Amino acid sequence: MPCHNQQLNSVSSGQEHPMKQVRFANNSSSVPAVLNSPEPGDVLPQPVNQDSLGPQLKLLPLNDQIRELQTIIRDKSTSRGDFVFCADRLIRLVVEEGLNQLPFSECTVTTPTGYKYEGVKFERGNCGVSIMRSGEAMEQGLRDCCRSIRIGKILIQSDEETQKAKVYYAKFPPDVYRRKVLLMYPILSTGNTVIEAVRVLIEHGVQPKHIILLSLFSTPHGAKSIVQEFPDITILTTEVHPVAPTHFGQRYFGTD
Repeated sequence: MPCHNQQLNSVSSGQEHPMKQVRFANNSSSVPAVLNSPEPGDVLPQPVNQDSLGPQLKLLPLNDQIRELQTIIRDKSTSRGDFVFCADRLIRLVVEEGLNQLPFSECTVTTPTGYKYEGVKFERGNCGVSIMRSGEAMEQGLRDCCRSIRIGKILIQSDEETQKAKVYYAKFPPDVYRRKVLLMYPILSTGNTVIEAVRVLIEHGVQPKHIILLSLFSTPHGAKSIVQEFPDITILTTEVHPVAPTHFGQRYFGTD
């Protein structure tokens, strides 16, 4: 990591690094190697381009910091301490960008020197909802940015017989139907869990256009499934790749 003591490669003067662009994984040689392996029996979904998913899918601008955090999280040799540290950093970046999607209004404040400053303030009426258990890893990142924000929870697990997503617990602020919802779930694999969570929110009066899904990693299949089911929802993530680091929850909470 850049903040660790390490020898830096020398860079010849006069050379500039090309600007990096957010891109979807494909079969070309420009795609970085995947550092984790899929579970036995998994079928890798085919990559899809951003145009086919529409403007609902938003990716954080890619830079070396994000790429390194993604790499460390995917690396099976990463210690749990480094894993949690890097995951928390990546979560904070996603949360900060998620807050940028919320509505704001212009305002004027008076500075200590008596001058007027034209600024902005976020409108009230936002809340977070974490999908247990891995979504709880993102709660502190949200609280670090919004100290008084209310956070609800949903517990969804696969039914042992049907293997379909089933809701076991849901608790939201009583006026959740009036709020913009930051739905937190770090890994989008199939999208089934998120789809079921959104259905529960809709049953409680939340409009899909008021839901912003905060995720760290997504597969093309997971993102596409959610967008097809709920065209008005906004998905914010750092990467869309056929193989998602599904070990995230176990590594973060130390249950692997």
